[in-house]
Amino acid sequence: MDEDEEEIIVPINNDLEKKIAETFDIFDHSGMRTVDAREVGTIVRALGCCPTEAEVQELVLQMEDANNPGSIHLINFLPVIAKVISEHKFEPESPAKLLEAFHILDPDGHGYITKEHMSTIITQDGEPFTQDELDEMLEIAIDPHSQTIPYEYYINQLMVE
Repeated sequence: MDEDEEEIIVPINNDLEKKIAETFDIFDHSGMRTVDAREVGTIVRALGCCPTEAEVQELVLQMEDANNPGSIHLINFLPVIAKVISEHKFEPESPAKLLEAFHILDPDGHGYITKEHMSTIITQDGEPFTQDELDEMLEIAIDPHSQTIPYEYYINQLMVE
C-alpha cells in the first residue's frame, strides 16, 4: 500500500454481510479489499444468485471504482449485493421450472438428454456457456454408464448443492 493510500474500513453489520465479505475476500488476491470486475459474476454466483451476463454488467456499473476502472472495492460491492440477496433477485429457478425446461428439450419423453444435444444447446442458444462452464456442468450431469444426462437425477443433484 502506498503512503497516499488509506485502508478503507468496511463495516460488517450482520451475518449476510459477513458471508458476502468472506466470499469476496476469496477473490481479493491483492489483500486491498478489491477484486477485478471480471470476477463479479463468479462471486455473485458463489453466493447463490443466478444473474445473466447482462445483469452482471449492470451490477459492475453500479460498483466500479471511478478512480480505478476494472476494479471493485468491497465498500461498493457489499451494499449492492446485500440488497440483491435481500430482495431475492437472481434466484435460481425452481425444480419444477427446470423439469419443465428439460421436458421441452426431450419431446419424446426419454427422461434423458444426450451429451451432444445438451452441449449444442448450451453453447449455441440463448446465453452460451463457456467451455469451462460446459465442462463443469457435464461433470455433474453426465451418467458415466450411459453417457447421457438423466435430467430428473441431475435436477436433484443441483438441489442438494
